[in-house]
Amino acid sequence: MRARGRGRRTWSDRYIALLGAGLLVVVASPAVGRAVSAVPRDVDPGRAGAGLALIALLLAGALALARTLGPVAVSAADAAWLVLSPLARRSVLARTLLILAVVSAVAGAAVGLALLSALGAPDALPLRLVAAVVLGTSWTLGGMATAVLAQASPPWGGRLVAVLVVLVVAAVAAAVMSLGPGQGVLSGIASAPPAAWAGAACASAVVAAVLAGRFWAAVRHMPASAVLDASTRTGDAANALVLDPGALTWIAEDAHWRSRVLRSRAWPPRLRGAAAVAWLDWRRLARRPGRLALIAAAAALPVLAARAGGGTAGALVVLAAGALAVASAGTAGARRDAGDAALARLLGAGPRALLAARAVLPTLLGGSWLTLALAGLDASATGPFWLLGPLCAPALAAGALRLARRRPIEHTMPVVESPFGAVPLGPALWAVAGADIAVLGCLPALAAFAGGVSGPLLAAQSVCGAAVLAAYCAVPRGG
Repeated sequence: MRARGRGRRTWSDRYIALLGAGLLVVVASPAVGRAVSAVPRDVDPGRAGAGLALIALLLAGALALARTLGPVAVSAADAAWLVLSPLARRSVLARTLLILAVVSAVAGAAVGLALLSALGAPDALPLRLVAAVVLGTSWTLGGMATAVLAQASPPWGGRLVAVLVVLVVAAVAAAVMSLGPGQGVLSGIASAPPAAWAGAACASAVVAAVLAGRFWAAVRHMPASAVLDASTRTGDAANALVLDPGALTWIAEDAHWRSRVLRSRAWPPRLRGAAAVAWLDWRRLARRPGRLALIAAAAALPVLAARAGGGTAGALVVLAAGALAVASAGTAGARRDAGDAALARLLGAGPRALLAARAVLPTLLGGSWLTLALAGLDASATGPFWLLGPLCAPALAAGALRLARRRPIEHTMPVVESPFGAVPLGPALWAVAGADIAVLGCLPALAAFAGGVSGPLLAAQSVCGAAVLAAYCAVPRGG
């Protein structure tokens, strides 16, 4: 235990670490060079506001994830033997803290590059690049230090929540300003002289250093219970991610409802059979108004992605992922039926009728969200794309139902050699399940995005989407 506490490392360990870092630099250098060369030299307030909003949301999401997981956690063996031992807390957690610092620094450099790409570099590109990287690294390191302080001390938990609120409000303000009311302010920020950028970078670095010092002092007296709880959560999440990533949503769903006492209500008297069973999905979603508000707010993400420099391709990726995720928010009942259909059998609901009844909610969710998101894109693009939203809804529902009813990963499937290396077939098939049907049902819509909206494409999309959903509901045991 004393040897473990001193944390001695051999020369081979150092050699492997340096070799891995060197290979990472060699592999990442071309991508970084292309990203730096693609930094725009003009100042666009619309792009700047959208980019700042996305960066603020990204930082808020990372902080929320760190707050949920710990972030300071150790392996199961260290949690069982070393955390409760008389060893110094810093020596036990040194490896975890080093990993957190490295990950935060790398993520901060990426955030800084994204910040420079959003604001532009009208002059002095090297100086602005260095200042942006320092800003991004300071933000991520300071945020990680705040998350560690929140784990070690309850008063800091409230401060971390306040930081999250400030980031969300800043994202909303930047998005609104990019539409016109504050474009002058955004132009002033983007075209500020390099000296102002250097001053902001120095101030951010000082704040991050102060937070890092506070967190290093707090680690010495971090409660063992906080580390053990975080280690348990992180271990469960890692095991689920390796064996069956779908189990993570089960864990989150059960954790949400486990501590809540719900009022019992009778089913609507006019609903019978499969419709009555599917009504539980509507009630479950109505009991989570925060999720509904988040879904509605997420409709602005495709517009922000397009205005921030992602173009049509970036907007399409966000649209596809967002629409399928929103449609999946109403498929909890279908997922439970796939795992255990005993309740549906006891209630006398046929499998085809029940699957068709459960498809109504994801159809409404996915179609409404996609219509709203496309309506926002219509303001900055040509063509009435919002007409495709209701027509793509059946295909999105079919994909969401297949996504919810897919089986766990089959790890016994072979490994396929590809130009990118060995690809395990089981996880690959599991990952595309659901998206394959959704893409198949939305092929006319993709053609409309490429060549423009027309009457024949709208008619083809309506027929294709309805046919895909009808065919999927006709064979409910296909999964």
